[in-house]
Amino acid sequence: MAGSRQYPDEPSGPFPSPTTTVEDREGRSIEIQSPAGFTDETLEDIVTMYTEFDPTDRAQGIPPTGEARIRNWLEAIGDHSVNVVARHDGNVVAHAMLVPDTDDPSAIEHNGDIEWELAIFVLQAYQRAGIGTVLLENLLGHASEVGITHVWLTVERWNNPAIALYKRVGFESTGTESFEQEMAILLEADGDR
Repeated sequence: MAGSRQYPDEPSGPFPSPTTTVEDREGRSIEIQSPAGFTDETLEDIVTMYTEFDPTDRAQGIPPTGEARIRNWLEAIGDHSVNVVARHDGNVVAHAMLVPDTDDPSAIEHNGDIEWELAIFVLQAYQRAGIGTVLLENLLGHASEVGITHVWLTVERWNNPAIALYKRVGFESTGTESFEQEMAILLEADGDR
């Protein structure tokens, strides 16, 4: 088993995987994509989204503020993270990622049972429209396809909408800190389907 975190006994899934197009609750056509790495264009699109992101919705210091810090952050995690974006009219309006909880590149390459930390951000104008749910499900589906099985996250304890979303897709509470709730999910490996 990966690390020292607790995970559910049974895997969740299967989940859909990108690319897909859905209509959100506002009637907007949203395309969910999984970019293969951060091309210059994709990186610029995600940087643009984060520069528009309301800093009051930041969690645990991310996303950083300021274009240069945002770019540095994305470039630092880009090589080894698994990413999914939601686009409306070509613009990135939401981004979800899994970042490996290891500094060992060979562990990432061979995946094994390493743990992956989840982060998801939706621009304020697109929140409460169902985009976060679809984005999260597609990220988990894509993760399962590439062999990721152990995913965890922390969320502020008072963020009830986010906690409800995570529980809906199969995350379980695994621990609490004073201000944070830790949650985890066990995914089916692609070969288990």
